[in-house]
Amino acid sequence: MPRTLEICVDTIGGVMAAQAGGADRIELCAALSEGGLTPAAGLMVAASRLDVPCYAMIRPRCGLFVYSDADVQVMQDDIAAVKEADLAGVVLGAQKPDGTLDTAVLGRLLAAAEGLGATLHRVIDVVPDPLAALEQAVEMGFERVLTSGGAAKATDGAKVICAMVRQAAGRIAIMPGSGLTEDNISDFVAQTGVDEVHASCAVTVPEGERFSNFSPHGGRKETCKNRVKQMKRELGA
Repeated sequence: MPRTLEICVDTIGGVMAAQAGGADRIELCAALSEGGLTPAAGLMVAASRLDVPCYAMIRPRCGLFVYSDADVQVMQDDIAAVKEADLAGVVLGAQKPDGTLDTAVLGRLLAAAEGLGATLHRVIDVVPDPLAALEQAVEMGFERVLTSGGAAKATDGAKVICAMVRQAAGRIAIMPGSGLTEDNISDFVAQTGVDEVHASCAVTVPEGERFSNFSPHGGRKETCKNRVKQMKRELGA
């Protein structure tokens, strides 16, 4: 059976390349170099004009996921912008100072996002007990969890991801991400049994040294249509 391929992007060019390559869904962000932040309202509107469904990251700053009341208000207002742009869903996460999921904050955000799809992001990779957090995600009504299995790369967290798939038992999708490519995805899917996959399918674009202060070290990343196509082929599309 073909599996769902979600591509994370932070530009309208990235959305267009992912769509052209056959992506099933987009995670729309700003600043993927920071792990993904809330995209600009203009990017949301531009992405909504294309045919591929987009879920907007709701993350007001870099760092871990303990948020102030002011942060949460910003996130609620950003969710309103997602609705205004008519995107398909949101990507959320919040935790308490002790590291566990902040279900109260997540409840507020999900209430603001009523009518949208919802993914719990990789906050689940930094909680003390990911399997307990998975149950909370099911109870709160998330559609899926994005995870690397608590490791830097999903391939290194495969054992935890397998445990999450078993525990989920079809109640919620487990979507691995981080370090998955067209070269390793076939074996990884066979090992874990996942039905959804998250990747960037990006290439590095050198921009020279003259304006190096304005580009990430080593060059800017761009979504590659051909890599998306190859990933889809490896997933059995």
